[in-house]
Amino acid sequence: MILKSNGKEVATDIDFACSLFKQVKGLMFSSKIHDNYALVFVMKKTQKVSLHMLFVNFPIDAIFLDEQKRVIKTTSLRPWLGTCSCKDKVKYIIETTHGKSQNMGISAGDRFEFENQC
Repeated sequence: MILKSNGKEVATDIDFACSLFKQVKGLMFSSKIHDNYALVFVMKKTQKVSLHMLFVNFPIDAIFLDEQKRVIKTTSLRPWLGTCSCKDKVKYIIETTHGKSQNMGISAGDRFEFENQC
């Protein structure tokens, strides 16, 4: 599976958080993630969401997508203390390595390509 943004490869090692348990756990207790990794949260329906970084020991980027897999918002989160929310309703959230959004030029309006594994 390859996760792409506007034709550019973002990640090749992808996990999906489909259940409420996996979504609550997210990256908690992970020691680190590698550069080609992404965790994709798939919401049952579009909704307003928030993220926290409790028990996450490293910074990450979070990318919020709508139902059409278009980027609504990108943000970087600090370990342990980071929190964020999205004012718009989202269907997917992608958590990936810190700096990935900026390094790849990912911004609002970009479109992602991936097969929903949930």
